[in-house]
Amino acid sequence: MARAVLITGGNIAGVKERMHRAQELINSRAGVVMRCSHRYETKAWGFESECPFENQILVVDTELSPEELLHTVQKIELELGRNRAAEEQEKAATGAAYGSRPIDIDILFYDDCVVDTPELKIPHPLLHQRDFVLAPLCEIMRDYRHPVLGKTIGELRDELIAEEQGR
Repeated sequence: MARAVLITGGNIAGVKERMHRAQELINSRAGVVMRCSHRYETKAWGFESECPFENQILVVDTELSPEELLHTVQKIELELGRNRAAEEQEKAATGAAYGSRPIDIDILFYDDCVVDTPELKIPHPLLHQRDFVLAPLCEIMRDYRHPVLGKTIGELRDELIAEEQGR
């Protein structure tokens, strides 16, 4: 049994309901949701959007491998209305690296494993740069040590906040 840490989110109408449904589907298909953070509302990161994002951390005990977990959450995203092809078209049209989406489920951690394949990177390579990830992570696992960076989630968030205030 492994412990995976996921983040769910989105910013298109009905996101609260989709996040709730995603949690139910993760619980039934991927493993038992052991803990979850509150939902956090933030502005878009990496692009402009009038619609704020909502994000939530889920801690899941799973028997799936990291790759199986990825495929499972991608199927859940598809079932809940995510259309990656349409997102790619929007990004190409706007030139933005990111875009709005109805649901997004990312794997942040999988035990203390490091996975680096073309399809999957664990720990998530940008989590330490994103307060919308670090804030809910701090709520439920502030003292967890990042297996690559060697710092706790609390330390990473404190550094990010200090960096942002120094700008």
